[in-house]
This record gives sequence, structure tokens and C-alpha cells, in this order.
Amino acid sequence: MKRQFRIVAALACAVALVAGCGDSGSAKSDSDAGATRTISTVKGDVTVPSAPKRVVLLNYSLAGYVYDLGLPITAMVPEATDKTSEPRDAWKADFEKDGTKFIPWPASGFDLEAISKEKPDLIIGGGLAFPFKQANDAYDNLSKIAPTIVVDNKLDTWQKQYKWLADAFGQPQVYADAEKKYDERIEQVKGNIALPPQPVSFLSMTSDGRPFVLIEGRGLPAEFARLGFQTDPLFASGKYKAYQAGGDSFELSREQLPSVITQPSVFIIGFNKQTFDVAKLRSEPVYASLPAFAGNHAYDLPYWVQRPDYDRALDTLNVVEQTFKK
Repeated sequence: MKRQFRIVAALACAVALVAGCGDSGSAKSDSDAGATRTISTVKGDVTVPSAPKRVVLLNYSLAGYVYDLGLPITAMVPEATDKTSEPRDAWKADFEKDGTKFIPWPASGFDLEAISKEKPDLIIGGGLAFPFKQANDAYDNLSKIAPTIVVDNKLDTWQKQYKWLADAFGQPQVYADAEKKYDERIEQVKGNIALPPQPVSFLSMTSDGRPFVLIEGRGLPAEFARLGFQTDPLFASGKYKAYQAGGDSFELSREQLPSVITQPSVFIIGFNKQTFDVAKLRSEPVYASLPAFAGNHAYDLPYWVQRPDYDRALDTLNVVEQTFKK
């Protein structure tokens, strides 16, 4: 279902067309045949159609933003490499209206032949983690197929990604309306919940059972702070190093858990679709002995909360509201 703010923004843009709404940099008026705009990206300035007709999207997590900006997605990759996907409920209607289809996404790299067969006039890729690496590695070959814009991996929140795309395509109000809706929902949920014992910690579990602690003040803990949750400032102690420069978590050994995860409440997150939940971990003595587990204040969170897009961020607020409803 298209969100109402997209429609409102589109109408406003149409009314203001003579004033240049939708222009970016040296872009011509969108009413001109063959109009283009220049977008400054991490790979340099790229000239793209102002009104593309066939967009190939190389990051599933960016789909909601691209649809909201009214860009027609001809084809896109699934959510994970070498997997199949379904469109997310939040933008399924757009997916069906545009006739979007999924194309293969091998772990070895984007399928350039499949992308080329879609005859795109614009390719959008990048974002966080693997999609950025592959888009960066394949950029020269992608650019031979169609103008390619890469979303910088330094844009590490949904807000930064969404705002960048909205600004790039001359529609800042679309992002502003989405942000307003999210902020209003934050305040609503904050008033509807009773917090568990504070402070809290967040453990992201890898497929082989290694625990990573989410760093306070970044990513998910920063969003939870807006709801009143106090994340124990473990990283601020200086004892730990992020798993990579600017990363959002640090690794603990199992031996460290009893002396570090002493918070009265803890959240468990399976990383990248891996399933680790409180019930499973409780069967392991090292976890069962932790104060949060012993006090029944260990809580499950879906894997997608750690690095959500806009729609998943709203879904996360729903999860919090249901879990801690007064």
C-alpha cells in the first residue's frame, strides 16, 4: 500500500513544477523529454534520468524508499543471496502494480547478465554490508549497463539512507513526512509501555553461537533510548573494540558473559535470519545463570530489528509496544 505522504508529496511537486520541484544540481525540468539530473554519490557524480522508466534495484532493504519516491522498479534482488523472497507487505501493492520481479543474487556477485536483460535506464545499489561491497566491486560493469548510483555504506541508519535518496531525487518532503510519522509513533509507544528493569543490554547471536553486544548510542540501542531504555555503557569503558571500524557491536567470549552481561534485562537477537531465542539459550548454563535470564527479563527480538529500514523500524516499535504494554 502506498503511504499517503508519498501521494501528498507528489501532488505538491506537480503544483510546484514551474518552480523547479524535483530538480537536483544541474537537472533539467522533469517535464522535458529526456530530462536528466546529476547525483553526487560515493562513486562520484552520476547523470541519471529525472524520470526513469526501468529501475533495477540491488538492495531489497531500499525498496520501500524507492517505491515511495515513485520510481518504477522493474526488477530487484531478493533479501539474501542465493535465496528466494516475497515482497514485503508494506510495499507489496507497489511491487505488483509495477510488475516488479526478482532476479537472482548469487553470493559470488551480482548476475550482470540478468541485470542487463532487464534493460534498465537506472541501477540503484549499495547500502549496508554485503550489498554495498558487491555494488562497489561491480560498479564499473554495472555502469556499462546503465547509470548506477550507490548508496554509501556510511549512511548507517534508515533515516540517513532514506533522506539521501529523497534529496537525490528532489523529493525531501517525502522523507520529512516519513520521519514525522515515525517520531509521532515513538512518542505514542513511549506512553504505552512499562519499562523492564534497567539498564539493558542487547546480544546479537551469530549462526555459530558467538555473542556480539550492540554498542550503546548507536543503531538499535539509540532508537530504544528514545523509548526510555537505558543501555549499559559497556563500550564507553574502553575495554572493548568494535568488530570493525565504526561498527555497531563488539564480540564477547562465552567466558566473558557472566562478568559482562550483568544487566537485569537483556534482548536476544538472531543475526541475519539466524534463530537464537531465550528458550534455546536458557538450556545453556552460561546463559541461564545471567541475571536477566534468572529474573525472567530476557526478551526475544526479530533478527531484522538490528539494521531496519523504515518499515521494519515501525514494525520494531509495534514489537516493543506489544512486549511491554502497560
